[in-house]
Amino acid sequence: MVTITDATAEPGLLRLLQLVSPALPVGAFSYSEGLEVLQQAGSLDSAAELQQWLIAELQRGAVAIETAALAELMALIKRLRAGDDAAAQALTGLDGWLLAQREAAEVRAQQRQMGQSLLQLLGDLQGPLLQQPMATTVDLEALSWPAAFAWAGVCSELSSPQLEQAYLYGWSANQISAAVRLVPLGPTEGQRLQWQLAPLLLQRGTALAAADPRGLWSGGVGAGLAQLQHAELYSRLFRS
Repeated sequence: MVTITDATAEPGLLRLLQLVSPALPVGAFSYSEGLEVLQQAGSLDSAAELQQWLIAELQRGAVAIETAALAELMALIKRLRAGDDAAAQALTGLDGWLLAQREAAEVRAQQRQMGQSLLQLLGDLQGPLLQQPMATTVDLEALSWPAAFAWAGVCSELSSPQLEQAYLYGWSANQISAAVRLVPLGPTEGQRLQWQLAPLLLQRGTALAAADPRGLWSGGVGAGLAQLQHAELYSRLFRS
């Protein structure tokens, strides 16, 4: 017989795992964020090259700026849900600024599509995300992936730095999944790489949780160029 010893435990950890699960129906599997361009150009042919690329993006890429903004996004969402008029404009402004960090139209479309899919899922799971009447509303369909992920964190009562670490984990897992199909890497090699990245994901998540996103800069020039070139590929497996 199975005995439940702590039925009052908070389900936050399990919900955090759900957010980074490959079964989350947001379409992340269909995007490579420029990896497909690198592979076709012969610049991404091994696990070592992929690891170097991921470390560089985690340290200096746009994903780091998005991660640093999660705490502020969560704070704005909490204010919005409480009926704070000023939070709506601040939320959409910050989310739009983050979206502008992505140079390629394909990646901006990716961020919007994944964000809308997650917000729709949250609405299906929890009911309307913005209850009426409210002093203000925000166009949920205009929000992109970072704001949607922060909204999921609020709904799940998650906190920093776990949410930031999960954001980076989900991003790196999706990149490795794309590389397994592109390079190709074997699934064991992909899992080994994810395992090796764990200390860096924890360290970066913790550091970025305390960082001001406006004080950071993106040095992912190579990523931006690869993402811009993806639309010109003759043959493509991925949408970005």
